[in-house]
Amino acid sequence: MKTATLLFSFLLSLTSFVFGQQKTSPEVMEAFMNKRFGMFIHWGPVSLRGTEIGWSRDREVPKEDYDSLYKEFNPVLFDADQWVRTAKAAGMKYLTITARHHDGFSIWPSEFTDYDIMNTPYKKDILDALNKACKKHGIEFCIYYSILDWYHPDYPIHSAHTKEVDPEAEMDAYVTFMKNQLKELITNYDPYMLWFDGQWESPWTDEMGKEMYSYLKTLKPDLIINNRLGKEMAGVKNEKVDPSKIVGDYDTPEQVVGHMNMEIPWESCFTICQQWAWKPNDQMKSLEESLKILSQTIGGNGNLLLNVGPMPDGRIEMRQIKRLEEIGDWVKSNSEAIYGTLGGPFPPTANYATTRKGNNIYVHVLNTDVASIELKNIPEIEILEAHTSDGTPVTIQKENGQFKIILPSELSGKLQYIVTLEMNSDIEQTPVIE
Repeated sequence: MKTATLLFSFLLSLTSFVFGQQKTSPEVMEAFMNKRFGMFIHWGPVSLRGTEIGWSRDREVPKEDYDSLYKEFNPVLFDADQWVRTAKAAGMKYLTITARHHDGFSIWPSEFTDYDIMNTPYKKDILDALNKACKKHGIEFCIYYSILDWYHPDYPIHSAHTKEVDPEAEMDAYVTFMKNQLKELITNYDPYMLWFDGQWESPWTDEMGKEMYSYLKTLKPDLIINNRLGKEMAGVKNEKVDPSKIVGDYDTPEQVVGHMNMEIPWESCFTICQQWAWKPNDQMKSLEESLKILSQTIGGNGNLLLNVGPMPDGRIEMRQIKRLEEIGDWVKSNSEAIYGTLGGPFPPTANYATTRKGNNIYVHVLNTDVASIELKNIPEIEILEAHTSDGTPVTIQKENGQFKIILPSELSGKLQYIVTLEMNSDIEQTPVIE
């Protein structure tokens, strides 16, 4: 990976100067991107209603009811160790928990609000338990924090469903509140990464985001920070971003696989079901769909952050745990094609995705009903050998400036699998081949 490391470091260093800020070090960002797979967790008192976190306030759940749910929140079956073991079994390398979502509830004991976990019947520090469990199991602990807060009196907008601005709100005081909480989080839990959200509303500006980024860097210089301190992001529309406008270290497409990008680090976030927070009988993604999302994401040189929503008693649903175990079984069998790889050199399609490391290209066969996969020849590089993960030989045919991978007929209609192409030289510096 030496050549890839040098290239990646150069691109990240160059991006730092373009942004006009000193960003998180290239070495730290490369290590983050090599992890490829993490767990997202959306959880809080709203799980008592089974509606969406933040967004259902003042809609499916009346504001007064929503804001009082914390008085009933008592997740007596919460087991941080079990959550983290579930993430590890799935092949995930980091975990990101909603410490404070748009509804303003703080899931840790905060000195700066009474709307927190210590004023619930539970009265235990969720973040501390998860942080310790992550350290025990070698998982990086990360924290989600919302910029907007429809509950806080000094944030000028008090509902997702109205744009009315409260003239009595004091945004400067609110930013101070944010800084106090964020310093508290960094000091008490030393997170690997901060995952911001909720920056799109008008009270928050890019200049505020840049100032906040600089402030956080004084607290922890190599803290990884996503790009939702600023307005420039791919988001749910999967828009292409302008690197010069990004405030943060990496881009965040949402509920969609991001565009292939070898220059800007990125991470797609997806729900394992349909809703971010727990919902009874919510439709869950199949194993096939989950693996396809994972392979297409890393094939485009991104990370995948896959979300689960625990129940009000603190348990992750057994059906979600079983799906994660199934994903983990596949990941474990194909880890060489996942961790520490680069995306490409071919852009992902509906039928396949490719990753690469050293002299190897790993072809993720997503549609196992097809008989073959055709790829363009790579100038001055030859295929020495081709085989599946279990060593079964695979036939390669050359024709018309392309090479055709003849897929094993016995794997037709089966779960997606990997074909390894062993090349005669390093493939990591090869440009993307459209």
